[in-house]
Amino acid sequence: MHIAFIGLGNMGAPMARNLIKAGHTLHLFDLNQQVLGELAELGGQVSDSPRDAARVAELVITMLPAAAHVRSVYLNEDGVLAGIRPGTPTVDCSTIDPQTVRDICAAAARQGVSLGDAPVSGGTGGAQAGTLTFMVGASPELFATLQPVLAQMGRNIVHCGGVGTGQIAKICNNMLLGISMIGVSEAMALGDALGIDTQVLAGILNSSTGRCWSSDTYNPWPGIIDTAPASRGYTGGFGAELMLKDLGLATEAARQVHQPVVLGAVAQQLYQAMSLRGEGGLDFSAIIKGYRKA
Repeated sequence: MHIAFIGLGNMGAPMARNLIKAGHTLHLFDLNQQVLGELAELGGQVSDSPRDAARVAELVITMLPAAAHVRSVYLNEDGVLAGIRPGTPTVDCSTIDPQTVRDICAAAARQGVSLGDAPVSGGTGGAQAGTLTFMVGASPELFATLQPVLAQMGRNIVHCGGVGTGQIAKICNNMLLGISMIGVSEAMALGDALGIDTQVLAGILNSSTGRCWSSDTYNPWPGIIDTAPASRGYTGGFGAELMLKDLGLATEAARQVHQPVVLGAVAQQLYQAMSLRGEGGLDFSAIIKGYRKA
């Protein structure tokens, strides 16, 4: 299949690699020339613009940092909708607000194009391993088209409902993730301050009622989980600025429907403080630095 893949960052690039390995012809666009060159060596074809990538595509996939980027990639004069053929399915895997997805879906529909949203969970490790979870908001017909391709990049492909519901699932999940990481950070730092060996404490947490992904897979204390960013100086993984963005999406969506998210709002403020300390480029698990002595 000829697939236009637009957005080749920490998540998009390994996702694209998996599609190339699966035998698809990828028409690629990104501003990063280095990653374009690396994927071209694997067989990808570099396009001059999203419009050019979409012209020859049988499927369009986008993976971009924020809503403004998604709008420009689809709606600008050199964007996807300027080049796409009617009937070509499209899916945006970015994490943005539900309304933006619905607006772009409406614009696409006027051109006879079906668009869905499919944000992901699983981090860069899941993207590399092809074990991501995709939360898909799409019509049943579009979901049936997308599912086999998404399954070549992920393990769990979940149909959440109509367009925008994938984003709703994602921002709820990431709000909980941010809260749970702060909780694990507080518990680990408290245990250390009180004198328990942190390896022992982590083992207890991970076999008791406090167990969660933030503890047993992505523990923020250095040396607990060898594969976690905490054990490599909080590099790689899911950046704190991205977590801050997602918490902002969640709290803004909650404001619009007058739904209280007290812990979500507190988590947003803690990650905002982390960003102001100049630590926004670190993995989000580095939030534990705020609980430890220098």
